[in-house]
Amino acid sequence: MTGLAPDLPPTFIGSVVLADYAALQARLGSEVAVSDYVLVDQERIEQFARITDDAQWIHTDVERAQRESPFGQTIAHGFLSLSLLARFLEDTVRLSTARLVLSCGLNAVRFMSPIVSGSNVRARVRLRACSRGDGFIEATWRFTLECEGQRLPAAVADWTVRYLE
Repeated sequence: MTGLAPDLPPTFIGSVVLADYAALQARLGSEVAVSDYVLVDQERIEQFARITDDAQWIHTDVERAQRESPFGQTIAHGFLSLSLLARFLEDTVRLSTARLVLSCGLNAVRFMSPIVSGSNVRARVRLRACSRGDGFIEATWRFTLECEGQRLPAAVADWTVRYLE
């Protein structure tokens, strides 16, 4: 066990379906799930650059990045890593009573190490806060993005979402 109440399972790799607000609240302060890995390859980085009009060479010019980048290769955009949060949440935690999930925004974001092209990235998902409102549940999730084989996390972000019931 990882500090959870005895009747709660430990961190789960994959998808966790929580039945209702009480089940969500029981996970408060706990790591709820760990996502599967997602490949962040050069093709994904270049597609993101095209969509966002952010073609800075550190992301898109492989040869120049090999010569001039302190990382020896291209790296993913910080906003690309943040855009994966939606996928990671969908893949890891669901609330059965929700008919719609809306983003309320990011409360805190820190980029701690680069995601180099070709990295496998996953998220550790921890519930930081939850509350009930009129027809909705609001939850703040802490995402710690990890690159396979890398000691430091790539990023840590707190994302608040609203589950409409």
